Amino acid sequence: MRKSMFALAVIASMLAAPAVQAQQKQIKSVGITLGSMGNPFFVALAKGAEAKVKQYSPNAKVNALSADYDLNKQFSQIDGFIASGADMILVNAVDAKAIEPALQKARKAGIVVVGVDVAANGADATVQTNNVQAGEIACQYIVEKLGGKGNVIIQNGPQVSAVVDRVNGCKTVLKKNPDIKILSDDQDAKGSREGGLNVMQTHLTRFPKVDAVFAINDPQAIGSDLAARQLNRKNIVITSVDGAPDIETALKSDTQVQASASQDPYMIAQKAVEIGHDIMNGKKPADPMTLLPSTLITRANIKDYKGWQAPR
Repeated sequence: MRKSMFALAVIASMLAAPAVQAQQKQIKSVGITLGSMGNPFFVALAKGAEAKVKQYSPNAKVNALSADYDLNKQFSQIDGFIASGADMILVNAVDAKAIEPALQKARKAGIVVVGVDVAANGADATVQTNNVQAGEIACQYIVEKLGGKGNVIIQNGPQVSAVVDRVNGCKTVLKKNPDIKILSDDQDAKGSREGGLNVMQTHLTRFPKVDAVFAINDPQAIGSDLAARQLNRKNIVITSVDGAPDIETALKSDTQVQASASQDPYMIAQKAVEIGHDIMNGKKPADPMTLLPSTLITRANIKDYKGWQAPR
């Protein structure tokens, strides 16, 4: 009798197991609001998110929108995701602090919110590159190329958390080398090629000797190289952060761009969706901030680099 009761209990538990799994919340709709879909970084991020969502739920709807760095537009997009009944929102915050009321509203509606690439106050979790480390390895390369001595410019950018972290990482490395002089660290080149060109022109006109430049992203680095060419200034080591398609070309060409600390937007998005799915099902991450490591790409290893547009 006891054996038969035990057998029945085992069978009952086996039958119950699929029912537990069936209770897991499935992703039906995901809204994504990103800085600019004109930037290949965000295109790759959107693709990574959609691929991961489809792994969980092949029929799920994924709506990726460009906020165009407009806070009001991003607020409206989030309101639209709430109204459409999204299960999850991925947000690349235009302003980490100002976005908080919109994200709180989404969470009150039962939507899981995950920040991507930059911090977002009010999100359940955030996934981004370890930007401090990225700044460190890009500027350690400068230190090594200069033999620990020279004049360096830190070309700053929009004061989002990612940029602040990159600059702080760079400064930490440079300040360990007393024979390196930081000529400037507070000029905002707007994260763009044109901005990098304009700021670099000003710096090269102002400073007769510049040995290296750390630009906070690849577009600024390319703009800086263009400025150096226009003013016929040579032997400048230019490094940056991103690992974008344009920098792949620059590292394979006759430019003064020497290295870039790469990001992986596809993987950032995949991890964000994974964490969001876990949160939907009651599993919160031990740390709400997930940092993915950066890898330095240079002229020496660019041939082995699998960039943002590589097939996945």
